[in-house]
Amino acid sequence: MSASALAGFITGGPLIVAIGAQNAYVLRQGLIRHHITAVVAICAVSDAVLIIAGVSGIGTIVDRAEWLIDVVRWLGVAFLLWYAAGSLRRAFHTESLHTDGLAQARGEARRTVVGRAVALTWLNPHVYLDTVLLIGSIAATHSTHGSGVVDGRWWFALGAVVASVVWFSGLGFGARLVAPVLERPRAWQVLEVLIAATMLLVAARLALG
Repeated sequence: MSASALAGFITGGPLIVAIGAQNAYVLRQGLIRHHITAVVAICAVSDAVLIIAGVSGIGTIVDRAEWLIDVVRWLGVAFLLWYAAGSLRRAFHTESLHTDGLAQARGEARRTVVGRAVALTWLNPHVYLDTVLLIGSIAATHSTHGSGVVDGRWWFALGAVVASVVWFSGLGFGARLVAPVLERPRAWQVLEVLIAATMLLVAARLALG
């Protein structure tokens, strides 16, 4: 029981950390302290839904629906390129990095911020491959069906979900600890360039298969 939950936590952590585009967005929202609770909740709840789906066996359906993965992949590529272009625009238009620019970013509507978080989560096929297929497959090896009140697969799923909550909460709410370092526009320039590079790298990985 506890061993399966720990295994889920240890397995789920690195897979969640590896989803760069999603993490970059959570970090940015955490740094500007704008609707970060909603963003963290979207990412954590989405992971929980996908992990539960994988452990339930839906991964088999996803594995066979190659056309759906292709559609999601190209939509994801388009969205990531669009977001990367926005980050580069902010990086090279330094007025958008000063106080007025940050104030404007903090003034974005909740639905806009949440919409981006949803897109970065659900338009990335790697999310499905990692959470639904991979975690679901590994969870199956922890099955204790018939030998306990709760199947070991679900303890494994619980551990992976906890890892997701811990990671996104730490990244989002912990970002304020490094916010003072980014008080200068130059520091924000570097961050926006790094975010753009992350988005472009993930887009390239998706496009190349």
